[in-house]
Amino acid sequence: MSDNDGKKTLGLGGAGARPGNVKQSFSHGRTKNVVVETKRKRVVVPKPGAAAKGAVSGRPGGDPSKRPAGITDVEMARRLKALQAAKAREAEDNERRAAEEKARDEQRARRRAEMEAKEREQREAEERAREKAEAEAQKKREQEEAAKRAAAEKAAPAAEAPAARAAPGPKRDLSNKPLPAATPRKADRERDRNARNRGQDDARRSGKLTLSQATGGAGGRQKSMAAMKRKQERARQKAMGGTVEREKVIRDVQLPESIVVSELANRMAERVADVVKSLMNMGMMVTQNQALDADTAELIIEEFGHKVVRVSDADVEDVITDVEEKEEDLTSRPPVITIMGHVDHGKTSLLDAIRDAKVVAGEAGGITQHIGAYQVTTDSGTTLSFLDTPGHAAFTSMRSRGAQVTDIVVLVVAADDSVMPQTIEAINHAKAAEVPMIVAINKIDKPAADPNKVRAELLQHEVIVEAMSGEVQDVEVSAVTGQGLDELLEAIALQSEILELKANPDRAAQGAVIEAQLDVGRGPVATVLVQKGTLRQGDIFVVGEQYGKVRALINDKGDRVQEAGPSVPVEVLGLNGTPEAGDVLNVTDTEAQAREIAEYREQAAKDKRAAAGAATTLEQLMQKAKDDVDVSELPILVKADVQGSAEAIVQAMEKIGNDEVRVRVLHSGVGAITESDIGLAEASGAPVMGFNVRANASARNTANQKGVEIRYYSVIYDLVDDVKAAASGLLSNEIKENFIGYANIKDVFKVSNVGKVAGCLVTEGVARRSAGVRLLRDNVVIHEGTLKTLKRFKDEVPEVQSGQECGMAFENYEDIRAGDVIEIFEREEVTRTLD
Repeated sequence: MSDNDGKKTLGLGGAGARPGNVKQSFSHGRTKNVVVETKRKRVVVPKPGAAAKGAVSGRPGGDPSKRPAGITDVEMARRLKALQAAKAREAEDNERRAAEEKARDEQRARRRAEMEAKEREQREAEERAREKAEAEAQKKREQEEAAKRAAAEKAAPAAEAPAARAAPGPKRDLSNKPLPAATPRKADRERDRNARNRGQDDARRSGKLTLSQATGGAGGRQKSMAAMKRKQERARQKAMGGTVEREKVIRDVQLPESIVVSELANRMAERVADVVKSLMNMGMMVTQNQALDADTAELIIEEFGHKVVRVSDADVEDVITDVEEKEEDLTSRPPVITIMGHVDHGKTSLLDAIRDAKVVAGEAGGITQHIGAYQVTTDSGTTLSFLDTPGHAAFTSMRSRGAQVTDIVVLVVAADDSVMPQTIEAINHAKAAEVPMIVAINKIDKPAADPNKVRAELLQHEVIVEAMSGEVQDVEVSAVTGQGLDELLEAIALQSEILELKANPDRAAQGAVIEAQLDVGRGPVATVLVQKGTLRQGDIFVVGEQYGKVRALINDKGDRVQEAGPSVPVEVLGLNGTPEAGDVLNVTDTEAQAREIAEYREQAAKDKRAAAGAATTLEQLMQKAKDDVDVSELPILVKADVQGSAEAIVQAMEKIGNDEVRVRVLHSGVGAITESDIGLAEASGAPVMGFNVRANASARNTANQKGVEIRYYSVIYDLVDDVKAAASGLLSNEIKENFIGYANIKDVFKVSNVGKVAGCLVTEGVARRSAGVRLLRDNVVIHEGTLKTLKRFKDEVPEVQSGQECGMAFENYEDIRAGDVIEIFEREEVTRTLD
């Protein structure tokens, strides 16, 4: 049986149901709980354009189809007339209030001026009185001084010595101001003369030889007397033919990352017992077969007086040497130009116009998601290498890499959009890399284009173009019409001539990985910009934690080439894994060397990750667990088509979140979504985010069976926004308090079966039975709770309007007094977001 005994719920008409319980009281102490739904009245607000449309209409009542039902033209005209009269009255009231306020301000200003004049007169009178008193006091002091001087001249000379020793302080007049000092006496003159003579004596004595100077301790470390005695004793024994102690041989001790105590003693040519004894003095109880870390062993070696030569596993990388180039071997190379700027400012379109190709059409949403490397030959025969970087905020690391491998930065700024956040970031990258900059003001063909505004805003970021008497070249271009492209290429050629770019093509190749991806059919593929030497097919190389042999080289047009010289971007096939974007490629002599270097780097990276992830102490582990209790995590898996995009997505995910919620990337990789990715996602309850990749057939089937969500994206905006929305769902709702009324307690009554009841007058807002209440006494909150009863006369009511009297009783609280104030409020939950 339900609480309302199957009866229909009582309710009030309107929208927005709000359930609550009301306790009904009957005679003989009988009560009954009734479920009540309080519904709020829906207020219809007219649209902003409704009044204007009504005024345009020929009829005074407006359009009859949009008029409330049952309203005639006469009634509508009467309402409009009343509304206009109300507005006229309001305007008159405002004018009257403004006039009264102005009159009050004038009266206040007049009173202030009178008070200031009165205070000024009073200050002048006080100043005159003070000056008169000071003049009289000065005259009196002069008379006293004259009398004292006359008395001093008559006094006996024997009285001068006690007067000189007394040395009284400065005399003061009636206003407590010091009088002028008297002439210096004989004792003062003697003291000054002695101080001067003392300084001359010190200077005169500085030429004499002291004991410390004789023993060689002037300004440096002094030898002790014991050391001098030991030196004399050794010289006497040597002269008498006695035994002289053999000088200690100082050795260069090679110290690896870890070494056994006995081996350390052997390398120092010291006794093992002495080494163990020294370790025990340091507080380490060890045996000769125990291993020591490099830092402890270094302390022991220095204590025994030997020199430390650190060696490590990293010595395998010594085969990669950066040889110094000879001037005769260097030849000129093409410049590497990086195009940077804000998203959608026309970087790729500008490069399209230069290349006569269509790159933008191949990018999702017309937004560059990768670093593109291209080589362009101009009409004059000059070869230029271009890097096109993304402008979206998530690709910060890509822009940074583009600035580090470049010779010239072309900063593209839209003439109609001016300087934007990623424009400023590109300027900072170019300054950090210390590379020259050329400003290309794009979209000059648009009507809203304002190139002078762009030049002026660039001044704020210390980029002074030639038009503003600076050194940075600026060119107005249009990727659509082709205007200014020749001038831009001329500016690039001029800048590259100034730089005098040269490289040695005959040495072993060295380059930087611009982008890397896992291609179906071709395996791992890396886009490499060769910086030094020539990369040839068949070369063995190491790049980051990967190594391989060049199986094929493909240029930016898709043609296979046999070799790539300096400043040439090529795709390299033949890697054993996908390298990180930004890794350096080095050619080695043998495959064994390349494999050894790659294995060492992989192990070092693994150790570094393990050290970063492990808590060093139990306290830190406990603290981390305690900090993570209140933090909700959204786990996700990220698979992308290229390494740079995966890295950019991971960095964007790390920025999402706050103290209550964060996004955790369980795994990020390159290539198609596989069955193992689905297994990891199922175990962690995480969705799989695919960026420009798809799941294979087996992965799709597994995901359907296990209920793992796979989402595909081709624009990074959409991915970031979706993850942010999902993370916002983990935030708890915010509780917001709305104050709806205040009531003053006029008197307190004692009612049987109820307790103390406050007779109140609602002074502001409304008092509701279902709302929360606070009891204020002298503006201090002394109780917070709910109402047990709210009565108007003898009836229990759901609410009481302002200006009406009512009776209130608190739930489980009776310390109420006349004069207290009751604050009525309601709580509502507000959905929070991460924005």
